Formats: sequence, structure tokens, C-alpha cells
Amino acid sequence: MFLWWSINIILLIIIFFLLLLLSMFWPPDSPWAPWWRTNKRTARAMCRLAKISKKDVIYDLGSGTGTLLLIAAKEFGARGVGIEIDPLRAVISTLALHSAKVRDKIIIKKKNFFNVDLSNATVIFVYLVPKALERLKPKFLKELKPGTRVVSYRYKISLPLSSYDRANNIYLYKINNT
Repeated sequence: MFLWWSINIILLIIIFFLLLLLSMFWPPDSPWAPWWRTNKRTARAMCRLAKISKKDVIYDLGSGTGTLLLIAAKEFGARGVGIEIDPLRAVISTLALHSAKVRDKIIIKKKNFFNVDLSNATVIFVYLVPKALERLKPKFLKELKPGTRVVSYRYKISLPLSSYDRANNIYLYKINNT
């Protein structure tokens, strides 16, 4: 019996590892979300481009392990919400934010960001595939207040571009839906 359980646990670990590995090489035109991580240097560049301050309420759509939220809260003083549908990533980010002592500034919601009201955001961060970004555009235009900044890493959104950080491949848009 012990051998049977051991083999099943090993198989589950192998399957999990293979799925994790596959998600790192996901095709950019796929409608499904890969597990691409934003490193700390890029997260800082995104915050600088958006001019994040303690007045901001940031929303990170597909927040993953919470790196960007952690940087925005600790180094720039922002408050925010991470939206992550994957339960494992939501738990990892919640634990990371708790251990970094920023749980009073950041909350993680285990939800689909298409079903979350974004109207309280002053800044939206996204590192999503182009198909997801295009599906989000109408939601942005409907829910976000004029002046809300949308920061996209790597992929363009068909919104008027406000600024572009060529060195880090970061796009900044401002919502002007008046």
C-alpha cells in the first residue's frame, strides 16, 4: 500500500513539474495564461514608468506569485489588489506578501479578473497574452476612470499609447473614456 501511494505522489510531482515547465514556454497567441514571472527589476521599471506613489491603488491582473505587488507596496507605498485564478499561485503570493509584512496594503483575490470590478484602480498592471489583452480592452474602457494608467509588459494593447520604455519593453496607457 505504501509503495502504491509513493508512486502516485511521485507521478503527481512529475506531472506538476511538467505543467509548470510547459507554462513557461506557452505560445503568446494562446488564449490560456502561461506562468510567466515578472522579475524584480522589471517590476521596479513598471512602477517607475507608471509613477506609482502611496496615493495609488494598483490592480495586478494575473498576479502570479505577487512580485510586482510586493515591490509596489514595499518600495513605492502603493496599496493594491492581486487577482489570480490559480489557487497555487494565490496561496504562494498570499504567503509571500504576509512574510514581507505588506498584508495590510495588498490583498489577493482568487478570482477570474474578467469577473472583478476594476473601477477602484488608479493603475492596472498586466503581463498577459495578446488575446487576453484584447478581451480586456472593453472592460477597461467601461470600468476604469479617466486618467487610470494601464501598464503592460511585453505586449501592446490597442489603446492610445502614453509612454513606452523600450529598454524594458513596457507600455503605458492612460484611459481617456470621457
